[in-house]
Amino acid sequence: MSDKEAPIGVYDSGVGGLSVLRAIHSQLPYETTLYFGDQAKVPYGERSLEEVRQLAEGVTRMMMSQGAKLIVIACNTASAAALKHLRALYPDFPFVGMEPAVKPAAEQTLSGKVGVLATPSTFHGELYASVVERFAKDVQIYEATCPGLVKQIERGYLNTYLTRNILQQALQPMLAEGVDTLVMGCTHFPFVIPLIQQIAGDGVRVIDPAPAIARQTERVLIQRYLLRSSNDQPFHRYLTSGDPTRFSRLLEQLLGVRARPERWLWVGNSLRHG
Repeated sequence: MSDKEAPIGVYDSGVGGLSVLRAIHSQLPYETTLYFGDQAKVPYGERSLEEVRQLAEGVTRMMMSQGAKLIVIACNTASAAALKHLRALYPDFPFVGMEPAVKPAAEQTLSGKVGVLATPSTFHGELYASVVERFAKDVQIYEATCPGLVKQIERGYLNTYLTRNILQQALQPMLAEGVDTLVMGCTHFPFVIPLIQQIAGDGVRVIDPAPAIARQTERVLIQRYLLRSSNDQPFHRYLTSGDPTRFSRLLEQLLGVRARPERWLWVGNSLRHG
């Protein structure tokens, strides 16, 4: 397989990265993809940055062994913990990471008040602090970690009483302060945007970073001369460290895709096909 025909690797702690994969499929319909959801370790947001860094390193080695030509770290927590480290470790290999969409939010807000929904690890990372320092000096930022929301989405519970309650507790204090723009700082959260919009109302803009990540992926492929040259039907593989049957159901629910995911198991700091 030539480099151009090789797949784009997309990696998340679970199913959240499927929101980014969906955007990549839309932006780059002829590219093949390799998706890995680390469902045995989800949620990452409750783990230390060092542990997440080690997990990301193990996933990167596995994806490289499977021929990925580029890896999208479709996880805000893993990007915050490991993106800089991985680029230093593999300086010639292209990575695309997640960055909280604070810049477009700061540019688009009319009230000067922006809400960010993300995991604790993302908020504690240097990447988030840097983005806020560079782009949000003139706006007020309100933060919420939405405890339990990632687990709800991993179960496919996108519009249950508990999911709504978690979001209401996160959003109502922000809305009371006049927030008019919300940033999805976790790739799981775009799957509950319809529910967020119900709670927040039409006057609040919700920013999903996935389309911007897909465009950046395309730019990097062009720069590296790695765009797939074939117009043949692309092949998409789905991998999980969790239960393939449950992952299969979520693929159909979240992406409308019917597939048989492969299981990969953690053995120490490495992944092995199971």
